[in-house]
Amino acid sequence: MNMSIAALALVAASLLATTASAETLTIGTEGAYPPFNYQEPSGKLGGFDVDIGLALCEKMKVECEVVAQDWDGIIPGLQAKKYDMIIASMFITDERKKQVSFTDPYYLAAMTHAAPKGAGITDFTNEGMAGKTIGAQSGTTQADYVAAVYPDADIKLYPTQDEVNLDMANGRLDLQVGDMIPLLDWVTKNDDGKACCELIGEPITDKKFVGEGVGIAVRQEDTALRERINQALKDIRADGTYQKINEKYFSIDVYTMK
Repeated sequence: MNMSIAALALVAASLLATTASAETLTIGTEGAYPPFNYQEPSGKLGGFDVDIGLALCEKMKVECEVVAQDWDGIIPGLQAKKYDMIIASMFITDERKKQVSFTDPYYLAAMTHAAPKGAGITDFTNEGMAGKTIGAQSGTTQADYVAAVYPDADIKLYPTQDEVNLDMANGRLDLQVGDMIPLLDWVTKNDDGKACCELIGEPITDKKFVGEGVGIAVRQEDTALRERINQALKDIRADGTYQKINEKYFSIDVYTMK
């Protein structure tokens, strides 16, 4: 009897130690960029970015929690170790590489213009946009684009993409520049977007602004974590998990944009 009790105690202690030592990682996302990341009515974070992140964690056999962080502070939050990775539709750019390390792209990216229906805008030069009010989300490559390409416009920057959309729907903007898929989602599925606005012009694919695609950011010293994520990304592409998540949100494969 004493031997059995001792054996059971040893097993219980072993299980507790295993549980205590299980690796837990934290994902930081914006929570205000549907359909990629958003807060559900319950307050839970959801969206393509979140689902991809949780699928990667499952492949890496780690526990993960997801936390929301305002976009302007999302890289500083990573550097301050508030979370271990950023999965928030962040374009891979040379400027950001000075601050973080990126995984392989987990989807491709392009930007686009949106305008009120019937605006008739066809000249996308600085001269053509001079004096027009153009909106974009602050701290983004879209904001960098409008500042560089349309310096003679009246540029308005907003903390979130939802606030850009709201001002456009309320007639306060002549034009906005945003990430193509969220803007397409807004003008085709959102009641305000469908009523007011449309995408115009050609997709913006200049790599100076859209970079090499969209990646997961980790701290520069976390090379082992970056490689684990890269392998997990290959695994979810190979076993069909990525495609199932993709089909939940989009009608095209955002990994290839086809």
